[in-house]
Amino acid sequence: MNTLFKRHFALTAGMILLSFALLGASFMTLSYRVTVRDQKAALDEKSDYMAVLTGRLLLMGLDVESDDFNDYLSAAAQLIDADVLVCNEDGTVLAVCDRAEGTSDWLGKSVPADFLRQLDEKEDYVAFSSLNLFSESRFVSGAPVTLEMEGRHLLLGYVLVSVSTRALTEMWGLLANLFILSAAVVLCIAFLSSSLSSRQQVRPLQEMTGLVRRFGMGEYDLRVPEHTCRRKDEVGELARAFNAMADSIALSEQKRSEFVANISHELKTPMTTIAGFADGILDGTIPPEKEKEYLKTISDETRRLSRLVRRMLDMSKFQNHDMVLSQTEFDLTEVLARTLISLEGKVNGKGLDVDARLPDNSVYVWGDPDAITQVCYNLLDNAIKFSHPGTVIGVAVSTRGGKAYVSIRDTGETIPEEELPLIFDRLHKSDRSRSLDKEGVGLGLYLVKTILNDLKETITVTSRDHVTEFVFTLTLAR
Repeated sequence: MNTLFKRHFALTAGMILLSFALLGASFMTLSYRVTVRDQKAALDEKSDYMAVLTGRLLLMGLDVESDDFNDYLSAAAQLIDADVLVCNEDGTVLAVCDRAEGTSDWLGKSVPADFLRQLDEKEDYVAFSSLNLFSESRFVSGAPVTLEMEGRHLLLGYVLVSVSTRALTEMWGLLANLFILSAAVVLCIAFLSSSLSSRQQVRPLQEMTGLVRRFGMGEYDLRVPEHTCRRKDEVGELARAFNAMADSIALSEQKRSEFVANISHELKTPMTTIAGFADGILDGTIPPEKEKEYLKTISDETRRLSRLVRRMLDMSKFQNHDMVLSQTEFDLTEVLARTLISLEGKVNGKGLDVDARLPDNSVYVWGDPDAITQVCYNLLDNAIKFSHPGTVIGVAVSTRGGKAYVSIRDTGETIPEEELPLIFDRLHKSDRSRSLDKEGVGLGLYLVKTILNDLKETITVTSRDHVTEFVFTLTLAR
């Protein structure tokens, strides 16, 4: 498998090898050129020295074939650590000092004319050649031997100095071996450190991969260890993000379980009542004169089930964003007035009064008229259900700071302070609603909160001294 560790290690190893290859090639080329340049410069100085010495020996009257001349030449060759050849002006070898063999069969042979011409044209000419004399190519430098007579320079011949490249090659090979050895040691250290670094980076990713698989199988209590989360790199950031996601999913799963349990409870009660009363009517347990009363109970429970299913469908649409809320301009006071009229029967049935403080002029806001109508209906219906008989329901609209504020107030039981943060949760019912609200399903306020959140608006609730007030906002259109 092409794992992250293998890719990271291969990339690092490749970069190191490429870097060392380029560095090695550059070093070897540069060192070779510098060494050859120094060797040529030294050889050129040696040839000039030997040309001067040869000229002086000839001025002393020594013949090139004499023993004294050859003794001087051999001593000088040993001193400069090079082989020396003395040629006449035609290039014929007259004297030889071969340090390796002591004698030579080069005498009488001719040096190539091209080499002599280069010596005449260039003062510091150094060639890499065998001169048709040596068994191998050598570094060869030469200098003319001249004699000054009556203001003229008389050419007597040439002195050639040569050195073998074997020492240079051995030195260069030694440097190459040293470099290769050093590179091998550094590469081993680099590969080892790269391997350890790669494994250190990959190990927490492998651990998180295992956690994700187990988390996907339902083990929602799993979290990335704290020591991984404390890392200051991308791996630590990923670990913290995973734990945050896991907390969110675990919370959602907990709420889902609670939702299923609450739905089961809400469905079980009316269904049990319906089934029990229906069976009682069918088997004659309920007297005929009470059948109408129990049939009315069955009808009420059936409608309650219908409301529960309808609210659940609405909630599902909002949660899945299937119901797209439009942003249109509409008159808020008209929506409130229509909603109050639709609830007039419930208001009168409970003997309530309505204190509607609506502006004389229209208040135009942005939003979805149908969704806001449902918000107003749910809040007003909630206020009617929980108001004490004979009390007043307050409805008010005010504007400030580009917002319209809608207040709906009822007088009833005070909601405990610890219940206020939970009042908008789905299927949540406070103690007072469980005792007083026999028709509610616990989804009305949840839908109100969901709709306003989708419209990027807010809603708040306060409850003290038997007065509960809901206030929500809408954005003004004019």
